Amino acid sequence: MKFTKYFLLLFALILLVMTGCSIGIENEKQNIKVQQCIGNENNYEDFNEITNNGQVRKVKKILDKANWENVKVDMTRPADYRFIFQFKNPKIEAKAVLYELWISPNKDKVEVVRGGREYVQLSKEDSSSLFEILIGEKLGR
Repeated sequence: MKFTKYFLLLFALILLVMTGCSIGIENEKQNIKVQQCIGNENNYEDFNEITNNGQVRKVKKILDKANWENVKVDMTRPADYRFIFQFKNPKIEAKAVLYELWISPNKDKVEVVRGGREYVQLSKEDSSSLFEILIGEKLGR
């Protein structure tokens, strides 16, 4: 009987610690640093920084639900924009993944490459939402 009580108490304690640790990173504040391509070369300058947690979560949600394809990407021109997620807490070290964004010729969709290996063309709705958050204006202007 005592063994069962101690086992359940230990199990509950371990579960509580694991849950607390996993929530800490997810709830940690992040921002998104956006850079814009200048000229036809592969030169970028800082363009925007998204610090609103709601907007950061919305961008993550759009990118997480996208149907990424593992393909070798060879675009004819440099990305129009590129962005990365950054933790605001310097104590958290996470590998930064570069996202590159191209505006389609019709200016109604965006194409995104993640880490140079994964590609997706977003729907018009997701493209519009993502572009408006990252760039601060409507897609197609």
